[in-house]
Amino acid sequence: MTSLNNATVLVTGANGGLGTALVQAALERGAARVYAAARNPKEWDDKRVVPLHLDLTDPASIERAAGEAGDTTVLVNNAAVFPRGDLLSAPIEDITATIETNLVGPIRLTRALAPALRSAKGALVNVGSVLSWFAIGKAHSVSKAGLWMATNAIRLELAPDGVQVLGAYFGPTDTPMQADNPSPDKHKPSDVVAPVFDALEAGEHEVLVDDMTQRVHAALSQPVTALYPALASR
Repeated sequence: MTSLNNATVLVTGANGGLGTALVQAALERGAARVYAAARNPKEWDDKRVVPLHLDLTDPASIERAAGEAGDTTVLVNNAAVFPRGDLLSAPIEDITATIETNLVGPIRLTRALAPALRSAKGALVNVGSVLSWFAIGKAHSVSKAGLWMATNAIRLELAPDGVQVLGAYFGPTDTPMQADNPSPDKHKPSDVVAPVFDALEAGEHEVLVDDMTQRVHAALSQPVTALYPALASR
């Protein structure tokens, strides 16, 4: 289990709705320092927050950020992009950029900070979603499915060093990324972050925040038509 009290936390995508909630919740749980990483970092009104420039598509930016945040004990890979185009018709650059940002970037950052996490016997939190197992997110789903498997693989690699790895999964959340989703049932960011950090502090490997995510995850062991009923008539 990993306590956030006196921890040094790095949150990627810190300017977004979920990222901001992660930063605030870490502070509320006693973090000594929070690196708030973003492509265009903003100023915060808490001196414990350190704005950090980070572009997950740029390996040099990742190395610089890791050098500046070498005392990190808890890394939260939260940053992501969500283009809406189809895999077979959207510009291929949009698809590769999504995979670079949502999958390759977090792997690079984790590699860069692995020595710090190992030294501290700290923790890694990879933020996925229900779309890790549900293809309606197109390129986003592809990238998050990859992050799910990368989370499992990294967990096995870091376990001998006492580093906790938590995969976090949940349904639609009221953030700028979901601004075009008209559902009235979207989570508040704070309602997602609380169970994620509860799971971290309880020593869990994985947290499925809501009923939707639990149902979709359970359907993975069933025929593919359980998730995609339209295929049953083909």
